[in-house]
Amino acid sequence: MNYHDYQKCIDACLRCAALCNHCASSCLQEKDLKKMSWCIQLDMECAAVCYGAAQLMSLGSSRAGQFCRMCAEVCQECAAECGKHDNPHCQECAKACRECAEACMHMKAA
Repeated sequence: MNYHDYQKCIDACLRCAALCNHCASSCLQEKDLKKMSWCIQLDMECAAVCYGAAQLMSLGSSRAGQFCRMCAEVCQECAAECGKHDNPHCQECAKACRECAEACMHMKAA
């Protein structure tokens, strides 16, 4: 497997990572930082895992499936947390995380 085989999942991971970074940055501007702390933490972890998954897939790594399984789990957790908050950046992030989790689950099944 190579980049072209994984392209849809790579794109979903990179989009999710970018929106997680945007969400974390935007959450830092919220009035109640303590309330947003877990959201920010998950955003940063999710972005890191998504970038890693995209890199391994683009390299054609034999570990890409395993990593994507973990990526899907982190994305689902991040989506659940972001989904609890009404602000637009969290909602946008939650949607991207759900889409990425779905792409990663599909990829690992392939």
